Amino acid sequence: MVSENIQRAKYVLADFLSANMAWFAYNCCRFYLGGVRGFTTLSDFLTGHMILLGQVVLPLLMMGVYYLSGYYNEVFRKSRLSELMTTIKSTLINSAIVFFIALINDMMTDNRSYNYEILVVLVGLLFVFTYTGRLIITSITSRKIKRRIWRFHTLVVGAGAAAFAFVEKMNKMRQSNGYHVVGYVDVPGENRVKDIDLPVYTFDEIADVIRREQVKEFIVVPTNQNIKMLLNTINHLYVHDLPIKVTPERFNMLFRSRIHDFAGDPLVDVSSSHANESEKNIKRLIDVVFSLLALIMLSPIYLLVAIMIKMDSKGPVLFFQERLGLHNKPFRIVKFRTMVDGAEQDGKPQLSSDNDPRITKLGRIMRKYRIDELPQFWNVFKGDMSMVGPRPEREYYAKKILEREPSYSLIHKVRPGITSLGQVKFGYAKNVDEMIERLRYDLLYLDNMSIVNDFKIIAYTLKIVIKGRGL
Repeated sequence: MVSENIQRAKYVLADFLSANMAWFAYNCCRFYLGGVRGFTTLSDFLTGHMILLGQVVLPLLMMGVYYLSGYYNEVFRKSRLSELMTTIKSTLINSAIVFFIALINDMMTDNRSYNYEILVVLVGLLFVFTYTGRLIITSITSRKIKRRIWRFHTLVVGAGAAAFAFVEKMNKMRQSNGYHVVGYVDVPGENRVKDIDLPVYTFDEIADVIRREQVKEFIVVPTNQNIKMLLNTINHLYVHDLPIKVTPERFNMLFRSRIHDFAGDPLVDVSSSHANESEKNIKRLIDVVFSLLALIMLSPIYLLVAIMIKMDSKGPVLFFQERLGLHNKPFRIVKFRTMVDGAEQDGKPQLSSDNDPRITKLGRIMRKYRIDELPQFWNVFKGDMSMVGPRPEREYYAKKILEREPSYSLIHKVRPGITSLGQVKFGYAKNVDEMIERLRYDLLYLDNMSIVNDFKIIAYTLKIVIKGRGL
């Protein structure tokens, strides 16, 4: 089985070569269509300074568009229709880029038929070269998967009758969908099927099995359809950072998620957000660019606040605390310290309140205008957090929320954010009851994720900050 990185490299190389060939062929067409002045031979034109520069720069720009389109995120099980639509969109965007960078001056002629003709040639060549390369790789990949030449080691979570029947049905399919089950995971509370011909593991053994068997994904098929039990099971799997698929009838349509595969029994992907692959990449790019600019531009403010904190109270400038992030993995969130040093000396997590005596005088002002959150741009730049996403909680409170609201596990499908819909619509939570109330907004955000909505939430946050309604 070829590795994911090698398979991705095939697509990247094919696209890069296709972009170069399309640009070369396009320039040949430009010359023979008579739209080029000052060159008598094709070789003179193709070796011109601007053409050679374009041969280097433009394919690189096109690769940036291909990356942002999300085409390289999934490299094995590609939808043919999605591949076609993504290629068409990328072709149109790249054609527009080439037009405004390299061709707009050539188009300023009175010969409109030539202008339209050369644009059609550009779009056509880019699409044909790009889609041909992609289609060849995708077709070969699909054929190898269907013929069971390439298989993905999979753990089926559940060892009851439903899980056993699911695997039996999948193994009898004439064409494989790529899943190669290497074992089951016993879910507490289920009636386990006797005499299963594959190993049955416990949740504590999953990490070792993943390393040993090179497991690539989970399929959750519990016999018990209790939604609380199902969501608790999913929450235990997030930390392994692998795709988690659930049969639709077990998921009970609690949360709108992407159907992963229509071959055989459709499976719901509950480990990925509702956003499409392009939006995920664009969101991450915005996070990196925005956080980097913020870290640079706010550096004088960071220095000033640090001096003021030192003058206001004893203790460190920054405050680090472990929170749960993407796929339930812990990370260290960083803030400016707003409480007295050692505010939780007894070791038990404590939430703050409006009149909390542990908050310093300066800390109260920083919280009001959310200045204490500014260092979290570093978390965003590192990839621990996003600009917008559900606020991360400590494991202690996450467990308390999960006991009462199992749907809380779903927020770990995305990176937590500096700000969130729950933060702007509800605000800071002072107890578990309020955390659960705020959770409603975070789940609503997950169901309506988009770049546009992220900017709306950022705008609301700025309004709150300006008005000083942070507490």
